[in-house]
Amino acid sequence: MPAPDTVRIHLPDARSYDIRIGAGLLDDANSWQGLPKAATAVIVTNETVAPLYAERLCGQLRGVYGRVDLVVLPDGEQHKDWNSLNQVFDHLLGQALDRKTVLFALGGGVIGDMTGFAAAIYMRGVPFVQVPTTLLAQVDSSVGGKTAINHPLGKNMVGAFYQPERVIADLDTLDTLPERELRAGLAEIIKYGPIADAAFLDWIEVHLDALLARDKAALAHAVRRSCEIKADVVSQDEREQGLRAILNFGHTIGHAIEAGLGYGAWLHGEAVACGMVLAADLSRRVGLMPESFVERLRRLVERAGLPTQPPRLGADRYLQLMRVDKKAESGAIRFVLVEALGRAGLHSVPDAVIAETLVAYGAA
Repeated sequence: MPAPDTVRIHLPDARSYDIRIGAGLLDDANSWQGLPKAATAVIVTNETVAPLYAERLCGQLRGVYGRVDLVVLPDGEQHKDWNSLNQVFDHLLGQALDRKTVLFALGGGVIGDMTGFAAAIYMRGVPFVQVPTTLLAQVDSSVGGKTAINHPLGKNMVGAFYQPERVIADLDTLDTLPERELRAGLAEIIKYGPIADAAFLDWIEVHLDALLARDKAALAHAVRRSCEIKADVVSQDEREQGLRAILNFGHTIGHAIEAGLGYGAWLHGEAVACGMVLAADLSRRVGLMPESFVERLRRLVERAGLPTQPPRLGADRYLQLMRVDKKAESGAIRFVLVEALGRAGLHSVPDAVIAETLVAYGAA
């Protein structure tokens, strides 16, 4: 079994924190030492994860905090909204919990995003800890301090940048992850290769079968390298003023798919995977990358069991949805495009070129 790893997120103003990666971390008392002191800890989780891991986390936290509460939310992207967020606030306010209360996000990206947003705005900010239990959350959404809920007109459009105190990525929680969720998490791992590390893309291609088989050594390396890349980017650009935007490779079309179909119809990773293939095609159409790169990425996404053909929403609907994207400026749609293997940048792409890709992939 691989030994635990630690990746450090370096931020100013004493806000730096560790990502602990390894097996058995939920039951390791060291995972929970040195966190902010408080009378009460509140675990926020969902109906799927609570029966699997909530009592184990409660048991560990009872040795640190005088009181441990549990808030269980409905499961699914379609519940990443004000109603679910208010269930957290109903508990915090109903129990008269103070601003030193520590929140623990136990679950996937939806729980992590909502708990972080709740922590950011309850009494103008309380500490929180990320305990991601899905592959996607461990390699992406739990790291970097993006918190949000969805709006019917756009994904993650209501939120805040708010960093956790620590991230505990226990690889053992991936043992209970449904196959579809595991594959969706691979999309965010694949993403890091084209935008930041060509050698990592090579490694993923070689070790994809091991990742699909949940080999702990392969997962440990994939999670660690993904977190290292994201930590480096976030340390340089915490609030997405420039460089951090590259982490949204595949997300412009991906978010449009999620909003257009209704949240939860496709998993986030499925939509991002498809979005990456179309973004690769756009990179080719504007002259940045060859056709061979598009085919290479498409084959890898297909091997991971992820979609490469978007739903048929129509070009006009896609363009409408993408104009709500956070990267859009003055109505112009901007994409993260691959400029060379291991390097990406933000580019405005004309509507006509976007439409060509949408038509070519059967989306229009």
